[in-house]
Amino acid sequence: MNVREMGGVLRRRWYVMASLTLLGLLAGFHLHRSVPVEYESQSSIALLDSTAVAQLAPTFGNPLSNAGGSLVVTADVLIRTLSGADAARALQGLGVSDPYTVGFAANASGPMLTLSVTGTDRAKVLEETNTLTAFAGEQLTALQAAAGVQPGHFVQTAPVVLPQTPVPLLKSRHQQVLAVVIAGTAAGFTLSFAAESALTARRRRRTPAEGAPAAPGPAADAGRTAVRSGRPRDHSGSRPDATALLSGYLALAFFIPSNLTLPGLGGVGTPANAYALLCLFWYLASWLTGRIRPPAATRLPRTAMLVLALAVLGSYLANATRGSSQKEILGADRGLIGLLVWVSLVVLATAGIHDRSRLDVLMRRMVVMGAAVAAIGFYDFFTATNIADGITLPGLQSSVPQIATLDRGSFTRPRSTTAQPLEFGGMLALLLPFAVQQALDPARRTLARRRRWAPVALMGGALPLTVSRTSIIGVLLVVLVMVPRWRPERRWAAIGLLCGAVAAFKVVIPGLIGTITALFASFLSNGDSSTQARTVKYGAIVPYLEERPLFGRGFGTFTPDLYFFTDNQYMLTLAETGLAGLAALLLLFLTGIHQGGAIRRLARTENDRELGQAFFASAVVALVISATFDSLSFPMFAGMFFLTLAAGGSHLGFLRRAAPQHPTVESPCPQTAPCPQTAPCPHRAPDRVPVP
Repeated sequence: MNVREMGGVLRRRWYVMASLTLLGLLAGFHLHRSVPVEYESQSSIALLDSTAVAQLAPTFGNPLSNAGGSLVVTADVLIRTLSGADAARALQGLGVSDPYTVGFAANASGPMLTLSVTGTDRAKVLEETNTLTAFAGEQLTALQAAAGVQPGHFVQTAPVVLPQTPVPLLKSRHQQVLAVVIAGTAAGFTLSFAAESALTARRRRRTPAEGAPAAPGPAADAGRTAVRSGRPRDHSGSRPDATALLSGYLALAFFIPSNLTLPGLGGVGTPANAYALLCLFWYLASWLTGRIRPPAATRLPRTAMLVLALAVLGSYLANATRGSSQKEILGADRGLIGLLVWVSLVVLATAGIHDRSRLDVLMRRMVVMGAAVAAIGFYDFFTATNIADGITLPGLQSSVPQIATLDRGSFTRPRSTTAQPLEFGGMLALLLPFAVQQALDPARRTLARRRRWAPVALMGGALPLTVSRTSIIGVLLVVLVMVPRWRPERRWAAIGLLCGAVAAFKVVIPGLIGTITALFASFLSNGDSSTQARTVKYGAIVPYLEERPLFGRGFGTFTPDLYFFTDNQYMLTLAETGLAGLAALLLLFLTGIHQGGAIRRLARTENDRELGQAFFASAVVALVISATFDSLSFPMFAGMFFLTLAAGGSHLGFLRRAAPQHPTVESPCPQTAPCPQTAPCPHRAPDRVPVP
């Protein structure tokens, strides 16, 4: 369905669109008038250790300040105490009745806390912030006294930012009003096409009763066949298809830096995500009017997404029932937007692509654009800059203001157009198997060898430049999954090429291989500071999981400015969506692995077998490296994961529809085409001869 046809439907059903849009505007106006303005006041405190810390243990006897170094663990203990139910009741007795939050100060590496109170009475909010700030110091003193710490060893709180004059939270209010208006407009758009479909179907049912039916012809038969098989009717040669729309998403996702987002939407507000939501409306319009139908045998990825959506919706309701802060409510809303983006990618790729060649085009475009992003990473590494820092677009703002060039050892870690080097390496590790498969594709051997292998060289070469364990683990997984299934001559050639690449890196970039080796050595010996910090955070997730084990605190609410970085997608999922969300996440990963194995089993050609192994390797990479960073929090990695998951389901559908059918009692001939009428089926029992 093209834009002109969509405009025609909206013009014919203007009364549906206009009424619901007007209803949304009236609801937004009522919300703006009836909901009072909220005010927020903040203060910041720092934890100061006692002078006794200079003495060696056991003279220095403060277990709270000696628990994790730099008083970070002490600050975490204080945050948990102030966020508990006992502290809330104590603050209620002191007059703090409005919602308050306590968390680590943003962009602070030391033990600094931010305390905030939100309410509708400006003077009361300021008074409650003063009370909360004083109460934090009292609670820290009480904790140390209960632990038997001598007063001379007490950790003290020192105000860094005094309680600020409450400021109105107009931004959140406007966001709520805008959300109501957008919901009304979206409902009007969707119901307009639903009404068009219902009225068209009713008109078709009434046509035979009012007049003679039209004589059947080839065009009518072709239309009915297209609807039954799930293929879209070819009304116009210029109509955009799902491959073209997804190619636009890839261009926006790869070439607009991930940190540039629409104002007020945070990390999910990238132009690529906004475009994906518009594409979802295109699919809904085409589906409601009968122009497109999901093909057979492509249901598995959509079912896995349905399970994930149910878990996310359950966590959204759990967040709404626990008295969460305004920031957490906005985070949960942004989480729903991110879920709709992922649903759009999966639905478009599995239900919108009906031609195998168009799916192959999409996969090639994904690899070529990923190779271009890898080439930008080479530039960043050798020039010690981030080219994305110099890119600014009107109407977009950076969602990560503290982003900067990261170094490890003496090397600059490139991030290209992604938000972080970990996202850069993880995304390339997802796409590397498909680059290898396309380079080995017999159908592309007419191309020059440098054109086929350039994406492999760019992606594979850029992964070690990130100087991260995640990238190296991703490369090793791709090698371990794909290389053993190759023929011996190809396998040994690949092993020799890998050894030569390592030697080339040692010569061209001295010290890089040694730095990467030292990273793994420190990890295995538990001597790496980043590994220790992550291990401490794993235990810190347990109290949140025990508090809400089934659906968690709310998808998108466990943000670093309120809590802390998890650096582990599984831990983050447990905190946000509980055990239900973890089960849904594992189902997604296992769905991708199953699809890759099924494609390989059903493949009739060597290229399809290689493609199935590529999908298998990509899903294994996503499964493993998600334990090394919060992968789905990064828009480019998440988009590529769900797109490859959906592409695997679409490829599997093509193979299953083309596979021979097993013989049954009703259809004993195991073939895709019906038995010829001129020759009887040898498996069919002979007709019974009547007895004279």
